[in-house]
Amino acid sequence: MLQRHCATNGIRSASRCFSSSSSVPKTSKKTAAPDPFFSSSGIPRPRIDYRAISENVLYKSHNAFNRKVQLQVGAVQTVARLYDEYKQLLRIVQDKTAARNAIQNRIENCGGDKELRIAAVEEAKALKPELADLKAKLADVEGRLETLALAIPNDTHPLTPIGPESAAKVLSTHGPAPMPASPARDHVSICRALDLLDLESAAVVTGTSWYYLINEGALLELALINYALSIAMKRGFKPVTTPDVIRADIARRCGFQPRDQNADPPVSQMYHIANSEHEAAHHPELILAGTAEIPLAGMFAKKTLPVQALPVKLVGLGRAFRAEAGARGADTRGLYRVHQFTKLELFAVTAEEQSEEMMEKLRSLQVEIFEGLGLPFRVLDMPTEELGASAYRKYDIEAWMPGRGGWGEISSTSNCTDYQARRLHIRHERHNSDSDSATSKTLAAAVPFAHTLNGTAAAIPRLMVALVENGARFDKEGKVVGIDLPKSLRPFWVGGSARNIVQWI
Repeated sequence: MLQRHCATNGIRSASRCFSSSSSVPKTSKKTAAPDPFFSSSGIPRPRIDYRAISENVLYKSHNAFNRKVQLQVGAVQTVARLYDEYKQLLRIVQDKTAARNAIQNRIENCGGDKELRIAAVEEAKALKPELADLKAKLADVEGRLETLALAIPNDTHPLTPIGPESAAKVLSTHGPAPMPASPARDHVSICRALDLLDLESAAVVTGTSWYYLINEGALLELALINYALSIAMKRGFKPVTTPDVIRADIARRCGFQPRDQNADPPVSQMYHIANSEHEAAHHPELILAGTAEIPLAGMFAKKTLPVQALPVKLVGLGRAFRAEAGARGADTRGLYRVHQFTKLELFAVTAEEQSEEMMEKLRSLQVEIFEGLGLPFRVLDMPTEELGASAYRKYDIEAWMPGRGGWGEISSTSNCTDYQARRLHIRHERHNSDSDSATSKTLAAAVPFAHTLNGTAAAIPRLMVALVENGARFDKEGKVVGIDLPKSLRPFWVGGSARNIVQWI
C-alpha cells in the first residue's frame, strides 16, 4: 500500500521541492552503525570530492548560505578537519596493514625455525587489536565526514542571481502579448463547463489534488505528449518509458530527499510503498518517482560510458508523484498543483566541457516546443534560493495564465554538473583512453565523472492550464463554448470530436 504524509513545501519544480536542504543529524563519537542510506541499490558509496571542499571552505560556506541550505554550524570547516584526520588515519592503517602482511610473509617463510615462527605469531597477535581499533576509528571518521559532506549543495554558476524567487532574471520572452487577466478564464470553470475534467469523482476515489481527464481533456494529454516527443526525437533524443517505482536510495543520490528531516516527526515528500515489518528487513525502501529524471539518471549508475557515445540524450515519459501538493488556495486550484501527473522529461549525460552547451540546447528545445503551442511565455534564470541541492544552474519557463492572473511555471532545466554522477558512479572514458595500455590502468581510479542535466519537455497539467485559459472561446453572452488549440497539435489528435468544441488555429 502507499503511505503518505503531508509536507508543507510547494512543488515549483522537482529540483526544488525534493531538494536535500534538511539539517544534518548530530553524530556520535561512537563507531557509526551500518548506514542503509546507500546500501539497497548495490551502488558503491558516493565519491564526494572532499579535497575540493577542504580547499574552498569559504566559498562552500557562502554558497550554502546563499542557497538557504540548513547546515550544521561550521559544517564545511568540520569537513575540512575530518578530511585531514581521515587522511592521517588512512596512512596509519595502510602502514599497519603493510606491517601485518610482512609479518604474515615471515610466518609463511620461516621454515622449521619454531622460535622465529612463535615470535612472528606473537607480533601478529599484538598488532591485530591495534589494527582493528584503527580501522574502527577510520570508519567512524569516514562516516561523519560523508554525512556532513552529503548535505553540502552543488556549486553555483557565477551568473546565477543571488536571493529569493523575486530575484529571478528574465532572459527572454516569447509568443503573443499576454491577454488581460480574467476570472472568467479560470481553467477549472472552463473544463467543468466543457466536461473535460472531473475533480469531484477523483476526490471520492483518491482524495483532493487528484483528477480525471475526460473527453477532449484526455485527448489533449495524449496530443501534448506525442507533440513534444516528436520535437525531442527530431533533435536526437532517444525515447524511453521509465519505471514509476524506484528505490529511495536512487532518489537520494540524485539529490532528492524522500523525507523532510526538518519536520518533527520527519514527513514524507514522496509517496512511499509500505512494507510490513517482516518485509522491511528484507526489501529495499521503494517510492513513487517524483520525476522521470530519477529513473533516467539511475539507468547510468555504475557505468563508464565510451567517449564517442557522449553526449547521451534521452526523452523519458513517466508519471510524476508529488506528496506535497500544498495548502488550499489559488496556487493549488484544479490542475496547477496536483499529486500525480504525466511528464515528459529531457535528460542528458555529457563530459564536463559539454554540459553548459547542452543546457543551452535543452533551453532551445523547450522554447521550440512552447513556441509551437502559441503560448505567451518567458525564460528565467533562477536565483540561488530556488536551486535544488543538485543544480549548478536552473532555468524556469513560465507561461501566462490569465485565469490565474499571473505567470505559472511550465518547465525547468537544470545542469547538475557531476553532483549526481559522483553519487551514482557515472563516468566516461578519457578522450585518449586505451583500455590495454598501462597508463590507462594506472589512471583507472581517475576516470572522470560525467555531468548530468535534466529539463521538462512537457508537464501535462500545467500546459493544459495555459492552453485552456488562453484558448477558451466564449459566445456573446460570455458563456464558454469551446477551446482554440494550436494547429501543431492536430496531427497528434486521436480521432475527432463529435461535440465540435475544439477549433484549430
